[in-house]
Amino acid sequence: MTAALPEVSGSFGQKPTLTFPAAAPSGELEVQVLSRGDGELVEAGDDIEVHYLGQSWQGGVFDNSYDRGSSIGFPIGVGAVIAGWDEGLVGQQVGSRVLLSIPSHLGYGDRGVPQAGIKGGDTLVFVVDIVRTSR
Repeated sequence: MTAALPEVSGSFGQKPTLTFPAAAPSGELEVQVLSRGDGELVEAGDDIEVHYLGQSWQGGVFDNSYDRGSSIGFPIGVGAVIAGWDEGLVGQQVGSRVLLSIPSHLGYGDRGVPQAGIKGGDTLVFVVDIVRTSR
């Protein structure tokens, strides 16, 4: 059985909107490539640049880079970001738009990030546009 995932509108480089199913989120990391790029593969230890939108399952958007008008860069696959990003983005291709449904234990756990509106135990959903990678 395939996990229920939100529907995503918009294409690579555009701010997406999410429509959530009535079903509960999966307790596992779910990764869906919405559009596959044709660039380099992202490898653990790379510095990647992405645009992203983050939203709690059935909740509000807590962060997105599209409104700021600038992408962000960070090391991937080395514990610099939440585990769901490390596990879900390594192996993807530059130019891809990827949907990540990240259970709490691979996100912010029981503590959440209250100042960002993320409650403890929240499943997080991200739409990530992989802009570039460098080694």
